[in-house]
Amino acid sequence: MPKRVLDVGQCVPDHAAIRRLVEGNFDAQVVQAHSPDEAIEQLHDGPFDLVLINRKLDRDYSDGIDILKAIKANAEIAHVPVMLITNYPDHQELAQAAGGEPGFGKDALGSPLVREMLAKYLG
Repeated sequence: MPKRVLDVGQCVPDHAAIRRLVEGNFDAQVVQAHSPDEAIEQLHDGPFDLVLINRKLDRDYSDGIDILKAIKANAEIAHVPVMLITNYPDHQELAQAAGGEPGFGKDALGSPLVREMLAKYLG
């Protein structure tokens, strides 16, 4: 059974790049969510092996850190690993302080390091 990744708040080109990266390198399926509510609902419907959240959601510009915090505060879904997608180290630090895993920026999508980071969750 393929692993499942929830991709939250990406624009169409970035979601396509993430989908190519994940589905091209792992036995995994990428599901997209556009809003905080949709992300939480999808996680409850689950299961998911990893959540990737954009630092600022494309559709409503809500803050990805807030979604990460909501996930980690919800006992039913808090176990799911979450990465923040951002090029800014200070935002990565905030995400990890809130319970997130070390994430990566979009400019690193094609790098071996990102594939290695994802392999920890996607095998």
